[in-house]
Amino acid sequence: MSTLQSLLATHRAGHNVGLYSVCCSNEQVLRAAMHVALRHDSVLLIEATSNQVDQFGGYTGMTPPQYRDYVQALAAEEGFPHARLVLGGDHLGPNAWQKKPAAEAMAHARTLIEAYVAAGFHKIHLDCSMSCADDPVPLPDAIVAARSAELALIAERTAADHGLPPPVYVIGTEVPVPGGEASLADGLQVTTPAAAAQTLAIHQRAFDTPALHAAWQRVIAMVVQPGVDFDHSSVHEYDPAAAGALADFLEQQPRIVFEAHSTDYQRESGLHALVRDHFAILKVGPAATFAYREALFALAAIESALLPAAQCSQLPQVLEQVMLALPAPWQGHYHGDEATLRLLRSFAFSDRCRYYWGEPALAAAVQTLFTNLQQHAPPLVLLSQYLPEQYRAVREGQLQNTPQALVQHRIGLCLDEYARACTRNQAGARPRVNG
Repeated sequence: MSTLQSLLATHRAGHNVGLYSVCCSNEQVLRAAMHVALRHDSVLLIEATSNQVDQFGGYTGMTPPQYRDYVQALAAEEGFPHARLVLGGDHLGPNAWQKKPAAEAMAHARTLIEAYVAAGFHKIHLDCSMSCADDPVPLPDAIVAARSAELALIAERTAADHGLPPPVYVIGTEVPVPGGEASLADGLQVTTPAAAAQTLAIHQRAFDTPALHAAWQRVIAMVVQPGVDFDHSSVHEYDPAAAGALADFLEQQPRIVFEAHSTDYQRESGLHALVRDHFAILKVGPAATFAYREALFALAAIESALLPAAQCSQLPQVLEQVMLALPAPWQGHYHGDEATLRLLRSFAFSDRCRYYWGEPALAAAVQTLFTNLQQHAPPLVLLSQYLPEQYRAVREGQLQNTPQALVQHRIGLCLDEYARACTRNQAGARPRVNG
């Protein structure tokens, strides 16, 4: 039994514990995540999404082996134990190629799965829920399940060929949009127990072959919609009453838990309630890079108060210039007049500026900002003004007054909420579940 299986078995035995998954490639976010996991003595699950990392490099420019090496190098620098680090692949399937015919998209998906598993990614989210160019819309569950089983077979063979532990799997057809919804104006529909039961049954039939019998026993979770999501400017909060029937349904199933996507920006009380209600895997991504951007903008305000304009990084202005010069990651998602677009580019909860931090001009601005504030440490009065929580930690002697430490602390406050929800859940208990 793998570390993840053991932890989720503890949840199924009636303990309010869970697993948070950091879906990100940002260096400062990953370093902060390692600090949080060390403080809470927890497993750290880091996941790359199929649009971030693929066999062609994704938007990060990294293939799965390169991403693995990158994360492991950061872990070595931070003194994070290798045994407590687990890598996962999120939305693995034809997602990046859904505008192509299904045969072509699935060919790419097969190569994608092989690359991830061969690189040692242990937790595999099989996501074939999207329609490709010549598919019906919506895609029938039977096709989703058949494609997922096809990819699972490749994952099984790849792990065996490379002498790696067999992967664990996440399945599901009601998969929230990666990175949040475009709008929550029409509300959210919580997955019904009947739909969850159908998804589970159809996938079980698709895996009911000699080659995949063992793999089905390693399906640890199913993605459903618990009624949580966010768009550019609002958050749909978790309502335990609305998801109660789903939680009841899961208690009748052996082994599995629910995986909750798009939990970013939920209140901590909501995260605790989600884990209690068997959404025992919580995914977070944009909220962490949103905190990163908040910290950088605060540091830029401190910098501008300390130094002549000509010496400053002008980071917010550089971000705006880069996003205008390279509009593809936001242009089809943000809508409104120019003032609205300008606000969304920098401040939207969907945080599409996260795609830009690797751009040379922006990376140079961040480096200038850090160098300036390393040479001119932020005075306490400016920390109090722009980073009050970090100000208190510096005053208490708990935090160094360096730009990197301040940024990571701000991100860590976000991730701490997930760690507490998964390790010290205070939301009360449901009855002991079966399995």
